[in-house]
Amino acid sequence: MYKLLSATPSPYARKVRVALIEKGIPFDLVTEVPWDATTETPKYNPLEKLPVLVPDAGGEPVYESRFILEYLEAKHPDPPLLSSDVDARLAARRLEVLCDGVCDALVLMFFEKMRAPEARSAEWLARQRRKVDGGLSAIAERVSGRDFAVGDSFTLGDIAAVTVTGYITVRWPDMEWRDRHPGLAAYAERMEQRPSFAATRPKVQTITDKVV
Repeated sequence: MYKLLSATPSPYARKVRVALIEKGIPFDLVTEVPWDATTETPKYNPLEKLPVLVPDAGGEPVYESRFILEYLEAKHPDPPLLSSDVDARLAARRLEVLCDGVCDALVLMFFEKMRAPEARSAEWLARQRRKVDGGLSAIAERVSGRDFAVGDSFTLGDIAAVTVTGYITVRWPDMEWRDRHPGLAAYAERMEQRPSFAATRPKVQTITDKVV
């Protein structure tokens, strides 16, 4: 049994939750707000970031979503979420890097928007938005018209792609990405019906402590 420290809107935590469900690995979900003073996140991760996977029997905590997914694939190889084919495996990892980069830019935009209007940097926001737009175009090119992002089976590439669009939906509901990328929208809508995604849909979380 594992314990997973997670935040409800976090795309990084959602990736891990989906992987755990897909692999049939039981876990206790602990919802945290890592920005708040009451969080226990630093107890498990000195970087104070979520998600954190805590093994039972006093095992060492595992943190950073990409490493957690690598850990799960090594410790629980069945069913696999990466292809045995080297090129397909690298393609899924490459897509994950791209998707995480889009999420990083979206998070930076979110916190910049929390600043007082006079303190916001329009140039900074524009730079992050270019990353988001370029990244979504690249993701759409990869998945549009396909059953799966990589190859002919569900992989970490699919998990990464869908968590991006899910995060935009909850944090940036006015972003008109569906009209720009109808193929990506159709892919995401279909994937969101998968039980692992349906059970992990992100929700807005209230941050009580001052962040910026």
